[in-house]
Amino acid sequence: MANIFVRRLFLASSHLTSPRWGCLLLAKRTEGTARVRPFSSEPPETISRYPVPYKKDLPYDIVELMEEVESKGGFLPNVFKVLSHRPAEFRAFFSYYNELMNKETGRLTKADRELIVVATSVHNKCLYCVVSHGALHRIYSKNPTLSDQVAINYENAELGPRERAMLDFALAVCRADTITEQHFKSLEDAGFDREDAWDIAAIAAFFAMSNRLAHLTDMRPNMEFYNMGRVPRDKSNHKAGKDGDK
Repeated sequence: MANIFVRRLFLASSHLTSPRWGCLLLAKRTEGTARVRPFSSEPPETISRYPVPYKKDLPYDIVELMEEVESKGGFLPNVFKVLSHRPAEFRAFFSYYNELMNKETGRLTKADRELIVVATSVHNKCLYCVVSHGALHRIYSKNPTLSDQVAINYENAELGPRERAMLDFALAVCRADTITEQHFKSLEDAGFDREDAWDIAAIAAFFAMSNRLAHLTDMRPNMEFYNMGRVPRDKSNHKAGKDGDK
């Protein structure tokens, strides 16, 4: 499946992507367990209040996915480890995530979708999602400061009318406000249609659940997220290094 989860959620500083996320998520559970090393016999940090399974105890398709994400991105985001506590729910969670965040239809950009997650996760006080999706917004928008502004107060952030209307609607859904025709009109005035409204609302609703799972488990962000996308890569030095290897 070309439209894959790893494109969006977990990118290392090299911004590499994984080619097979969707098919792995939707794969039928493989019989038996994978014979590979556990994550760690002595975890160096606590990332969840629930037990994190050893790799050897997980279904093979989930282990294969984790190893692919870690190989391509440079690290394994903690959400994979934490949610693997319940493999069937892990698959359902990421399958729906993939449908919401990786679709190519509609008027929402990748950066738009990440900004919705940041703004609604701030309202829900979710550290993990604010940090991780703030990192992704920096990468997709190439704007190293906007997600931080939104994380403090989106109403004071340097947003254009389009982004502001989008976040106003997302927060109305997040707060469970009564949605009226005026909400849709405000979106339409900013260039969105009713299908876009569904996308905005679905992202806000899905991450309301995700935020609460993060609260339940006390999920902690990987340290790698904090610096991602803040300083542009020096492409000239990268090219010079490659030329020097010739």
